[in-house]
Amino acid sequence: MEAFFRTHRYLVEHVNAPVRRTLMDEIDWNDRMIGIKGTRGVGKTTFLLQYAKDHFDILDKQCLYINMNNFYFQGLGIADFAGSFYRRGGRVLLIDQVFKQPLWSSELRRCYDLYPNLKIVFTGSSVMRLKDENPELNGIVKSYNLRGFSFREFVNLLTGNNFHPYTLEEILRDHQRIVKQILPKVSPNRYFQDYIHHGFYPFFQEHRNYSENLLKTMNMMTEVDILLIKQIELKYLTKIKKLFYQIAEAGPRKTPNVSKLAQDIETSRATVMNYIKYLTDARLLNLIYPVGQDFPKKPAKIMLHNSNLMYAIYPISVDKQDAMETFFVNSLWKDHKVNTGGRDHSFLVDEKLKFRIIDAKTPGKMRLAPDVIYARYNTEIGIGNQIPLWLLGFLY
Repeated sequence: MEAFFRTHRYLVEHVNAPVRRTLMDEIDWNDRMIGIKGTRGVGKTTFLLQYAKDHFDILDKQCLYINMNNFYFQGLGIADFAGSFYRRGGRVLLIDQVFKQPLWSSELRRCYDLYPNLKIVFTGSSVMRLKDENPELNGIVKSYNLRGFSFREFVNLLTGNNFHPYTLEEILRDHQRIVKQILPKVSPNRYFQDYIHHGFYPFFQEHRNYSENLLKTMNMMTEVDILLIKQIELKYLTKIKKLFYQIAEAGPRKTPNVSKLAQDIETSRATVMNYIKYLTDARLLNLIYPVGQDFPKKPAKIMLHNSNLMYAIYPISVDKQDAMETFFVNSLWKDHKVNTGGRDHSFLVDEKLKFRIIDAKTPGKMRLAPDVIYARYNTEIGIGNQIPLWLLGFLY
């Protein structure tokens, strides 16, 4: 146990979290069982360590961080370890990568039942279905999603500012006033394209090639998260990767041809749709449906989850309009429902707000519809129903 405390102290002492994640203030920390899901690379480990640093002295043995990657846990279950920790006065156990432990959900249930004064905060892959696939956790776990950096968090990190998030309602109603508060402190256009290219995943701060690091992360998402958690045989990995590449290469403008994709990777239509769902759960894809439709129906659009993925997987042909629409969908995805739009708009948000993403530098005069919100890129300001696209990056 002392070895785990030494590791905990070292990691907490050296954690580097220059930007406070908004999720830290959204979680009800009074709950006894808290699950934090998120895709690889978004900072789940840092998040746990920052919580420990904020709430406990570094020498306080009431809190302990452990990682299920440690081979020690191949011979000892979570519940037995938690019991030993609890009897020594432990009260908060932070468990990283919980899905690496066999029977992890039943182990967590045992902890909940056996140790009433023990709080457990655990992280897991976005592929996990905490309640649907683990009924023993129903009613006892509160689940949250940690996302990659928003444009707001990216700007705060690089400029030292402390801009706070705005709701969509606030942005639509007061975008001109909000922009006037931001522009004297920072020029968003100086940072926006960098964010589109490499700002979503916090590891952009590391002194390594970002695209190579992201490709490695994407491979881990498919090779570990999808195959391990969904228990798919290794021989099907090449099919999943080929499908992902073909979707990325085709871009989001065409309605996906599921029959052609099935033919290309030599499998059935139903299997293709299942693979697409797994890639979506892994936060590699976003599926856009018409209003009233959802999986398992064929989506109207398949988009990469964020624009950084576009530059990593197929950088030679990234279309700027596609990248901007991908940013739009990714920014709205956290708290809003995004569907395909109609003839005069690209997307319908929350089944009522019509949005169209346009280039402010497009020559000629565009006829603007009064009931459509135009999110414009290549500009820092807006007027009326024309808002600057970058400001939607301040939604979280």
